[in-house]
Amino acid sequence: MVPGLAFAGGELSFDGQDLSLLWSIPFIGIILSIAIFPLIAPTTWENHYGKIVAAWTVLFFVPLFFTYDLSITTNIFAHALIEEYIPFILLLLVLFAASGGIHISGNLVASPKFNVSILAIGTILASVMGTTGAAMLLIRPILSANKNRKHRMHIPIFFIFLVANIGGGLTPLGDPPLFLGFLNGVDFFWTLQHMFLPVLIFSIILLAIFYVIDSFYFKKENIAKSDEKTTVVIVGKQNFLIILGVLFGIIMSGIWIPGITWDVFGVEVHIENVLRDLFFIFLTFVSLKITSKKIRTDNNFNWHPIVEVAKIFAGIFLTIVPVITMLEAGRNGAFSSIVEITHTDAGEPINVVYFWVTTVLSAFLDNAPTYLVFFKMAGAQAPEGIAAADYLMNGIPATLLAISMGTVFTGPLTYIGNAPNFMVKAMAEQEGIKMPSFFGYMFIAMIVLIPVYILLNIIFL
Repeated sequence: MVPGLAFAGGELSFDGQDLSLLWSIPFIGIILSIAIFPLIAPTTWENHYGKIVAAWTVLFFVPLFFTYDLSITTNIFAHALIEEYIPFILLLLVLFAASGGIHISGNLVASPKFNVSILAIGTILASVMGTTGAAMLLIRPILSANKNRKHRMHIPIFFIFLVANIGGGLTPLGDPPLFLGFLNGVDFFWTLQHMFLPVLIFSIILLAIFYVIDSFYFKKENIAKSDEKTTVVIVGKQNFLIILGVLFGIIMSGIWIPGITWDVFGVEVHIENVLRDLFFIFLTFVSLKITSKKIRTDNNFNWHPIVEVAKIFAGIFLTIVPVITMLEAGRNGAFSSIVEITHTDAGEPINVVYFWVTTVLSAFLDNAPTYLVFFKMAGAQAPEGIAAADYLMNGIPATLLAISMGTVFTGPLTYIGNAPNFMVKAMAEQEGIKMPSFFGYMFIAMIVLIPVYILLNIIFL
């Protein structure tokens, strides 16, 4: 581990050209732990995931402290937490609290039309209240409506495809990778503009496939058409205002730039970002205050999912720093081979390769850190004086689109591709649905999704 430090203008900088691949071990260790432990030792992971992630994080910071010094270690720690982790987790927190305060019930009569409608609504809501929020809001109603059916495994599978993943592709609110892009300078409406058609095409294709499959099983079970009317009762509607407040806070933090900043351990903190994050905390408390305990009890609401995400992603955001630094070094860094396969000899990005590389990593690791890594790598090619986000949005928008699609759309390829996937699987199994195994699900997902990936590559990349 040979240190590569440069002091410019009194500020500390991490030079990725001199960093060894050994510095990436803690990050890779966390990602592999997330992927493997739930499969081979689920009880150990459930009881000790925080300790496991903390151990990998310490494995990064102890060598960092002794190889460099306290000021550099503090700077890296503060940069990862202040600029990316805190805004990221506070967004998830407020959306989790708000969605947990909305309960849907009523006389829900199952039919292919009803099911496809729930999936379509959930797909739209995912970009407004996040994939986790939309999934937790609608998975119970759709499972409850279909509880007496014999063939229903396809319902949670397509629910994972659409509501828990693809539907979150329209805004930074929808899926964590896109919010990381927003935090790194991507305009809020750039995502909506460029992802709209891919999300629309993907959603229509999957909804059509689902309708055909659901209609087939509906007829096969010889279920008589019910004369009952579906009635929907929604309580906790005030939490939709909380979600609108979150949207307002994000847009304002991107529009209102007063130029007021201050230094915290070498990190430039902007007042608009601080006010946005404080506003998220305020909205979280408001949601808890205005929502009755009965609603949250009916939703089986608890803090465990968000606590798990908070602990795991704290380790990810801290240990990913040297990985990003080495990728930003381009062909001069330890990850030069990745840069070479994703770029031509002239340094131009190969968008199709970007898509498929991010696809594989998002499916088997996690889409949020995958997005951040390749966003930084592509942005590192920006001409001097041009911000990475501006270069990606205006200079090579197809590359940014490839990264966005490759992380958002490929989360449903495996149960571990995106956080809501396992949550939906667990809730379906609680309802008595025999869900496919890890590899069984992956096989089904590949058959359904990969042809659509190829189509989107042809159209957009």
